[in-house]
Amino acid sequence: MIGVIADDFTGGTDVAVAFRRAGLRVLIQFGPATEPPVDPDVDVIVIALKSRTIPVAEAVKASLEAADTLLDAGSRQLFFKFCSTFDSTREGNIGPVLDALAQRVGSTIAVVVPSSPEHGRTQYQGHLFVNGTLLSDSPMRHHPLTPMTDSRITRLLHPQTKRTVVLVDLTTVDQGTTAIAATLESLETRGVAYAVVDAVDETDLLKIGSAVIDAPLVSGAAGLAGGLAKAVVRRDAIPHHVTDISEPWNMNPAVALAGSCSARTLEQIAALQEKNHPSFWLDAVSVPDPQNLAAAALQWYDAQNSSLPPLIYSSLPPEMLQRSQEALGIERSAEILETAMGLIAQGLVQRGIQRLVVAGGETSGAVVTALQVNGGLIGDEAAPGVPWIITQGTAAPLALLLKSGNFGTPSFLLDTTASLHGTAAQA
Repeated sequence: MIGVIADDFTGGTDVAVAFRRAGLRVLIQFGPATEPPVDPDVDVIVIALKSRTIPVAEAVKASLEAADTLLDAGSRQLFFKFCSTFDSTREGNIGPVLDALAQRVGSTIAVVVPSSPEHGRTQYQGHLFVNGTLLSDSPMRHHPLTPMTDSRITRLLHPQTKRTVVLVDLTTVDQGTTAIAATLESLETRGVAYAVVDAVDETDLLKIGSAVIDAPLVSGAAGLAGGLAKAVVRRDAIPHHVTDISEPWNMNPAVALAGSCSARTLEQIAALQEKNHPSFWLDAVSVPDPQNLAAAALQWYDAQNSSLPPLIYSSLPPEMLQRSQEALGIERSAEILETAMGLIAQGLVQRGIQRLVVAGGETSGAVVTALQVNGGLIGDEAAPGVPWIITQGTAAPLALLLKSGNFGTPSFLLDTTASLHGTAAQA
């Protein structure tokens, strides 16, 4: 069994989908999990944390607790999933978490593979590209919490760890699985702890996945998970497993909640507004109290009589975001908005909402935590890497769509609030 630790909730769903597509049985849990899941037939367990931007010590503690849970459940390999745009500054958590996990499982070398070509993320000569643009020149340069001003992954990871980090470039990857494995073995004998590996397409990821199929620790984005999953299925001849969810739950009406300030989410919000969907903007500067902000949004929602699904959002373009953060401070601004989104989600469910489309990793984490969603079944994808989740453990089943900010087409919010795409899910 493979045990996955994801550093945010949308990343957890993204990586779960990558394993599910290959035919593996996948279970996802949100937040700290201290007891091993009871499911003897599961191939992959994903524990999705909210650890990407928390203090290093807290991230390490949460990740080690998740690792212990996964190891107790029988995991033979740990996969640390981070964002395909890295989303980690010099003081970030990726290096410290990798160090702690490596020590826990006795790993002497682990690959670091951020490439996810399906989402437009590719790495060449150690530089990460987003849809053909250097990461440092992409909209991620303006990320409010983790501005990505450098594109070279070895240079980003090096300050976060005292261990040696090197690049395995595309020339080696092109030579195939055997060459990759031999290179990793050679690097291991030289004391290298982390190998940042180039990949520009799915074939590269399959080669890398095959080379590390028995490694105790690997790390990367969902692209590597897909390559690893295909390698496992091919080696172990695992059949495809999908369980149909056919319960006639009434999943209407739907509400979109958006907190991401990514360029793509801003496009998706604009597309919804252009079609005259009612929308409410959370103005944390004017109302810097999450309870009052949530109350205002819910009062607005109660007054709506439109048949079109509504949107409640806090997303801002870079210039307006900067002014808001200057007025409140980055941490306080994020805390107000995330708390408010959680309260709004609670209020919407209390009003009978059973389908929520959530844009943004931090926002998704706040919503899932507020609704006390422990986990669920991974269903069909509304967009690559964005599956519907039918919750378990909630008072009534909910259909949740948790989207990383940059994922989805411009019409994503329009499409997903209009009808329920996911009816097949997997145990």
